[in-house]
Amino acid sequence: MIWYIILSTFIVSLIAFVGIFTLGINTKLLNKIVYYLVSLAAGALLAGGFFHLLPEAIEQVESLEIYYVLILGFVLFFVIEKILDYHQCHNVEKEHICEFHTFKWLNLIGDGVHNFIDGLIIAGSFAISLQLGLITTIAVIFHEIPQEIGDFGVLVYGGFSRKKALYLNFLSAIIAVLGGIIGYYLTDLIENITPYLLSFAAGGFIYIAAADLIPEIRKEHSGKKIVLTFIIFFLGIMIMWTFKVIFGHE
Repeated sequence: MIWYIILSTFIVSLIAFVGIFTLGINTKLLNKIVYYLVSLAAGALLAGGFFHLLPEAIEQVESLEIYYVLILGFVLFFVIEKILDYHQCHNVEKEHICEFHTFKWLNLIGDGVHNFIDGLIIAGSFAISLQLGLITTIAVIFHEIPQEIGDFGVLVYGGFSRKKALYLNFLSAIIAVLGGIIGYYLTDLIENITPYLLSFAAGGFIYIAAADLIPEIRKEHSGKKIVLTFIIFFLGIMIMWTFKVIFGHE
């Protein structure tokens, strides 16, 4: 069974290379695409936190502790961002603007936690039955596709080159394999802490979407682009909601 888990989580990780289609696109066109991918990511992260991670955590543990951990995740991501921001920008003179985008690193951290949880969920599903494991893997793949597209856009928008964004996105995604292996060998222990990891990740996703990505897409003042930006943002929300309705529990 362990090999089914490793193979499934590795296949899920390969979705991180979805941004490879941009390698042949010229920079000017890519910059336009990336801005809208950030809009998609904002919607997908916000919906992922509220529609997928938080409800799953609440279903497993009906306690106020889940909300405490959610707030903890939100606050901790804020603290991490300020530490990164200070480390990179505290020597910049006051009249200059620091161009270091902390949200690209927060996105990698949050996505890494999320992928680790996906690995745990896949392992737990295979522990019940082969059929459930396969169904769960398919569900995870479908809800990861829009998020990974958005994640790639966030990393490029944050200043990484396309190749480096693909590489780092894959490193974050491959953590799912580690989650799967740990989930296989520590099933009983993981079952007790998974709801809190889900809630923590939800807090991180909500913070990144609300505090970093939405302010970025609000910078646009062109009427047509504002409308298109909102449509794509709402599309990200609707895609995640649709997967929730179709697949139910991952």
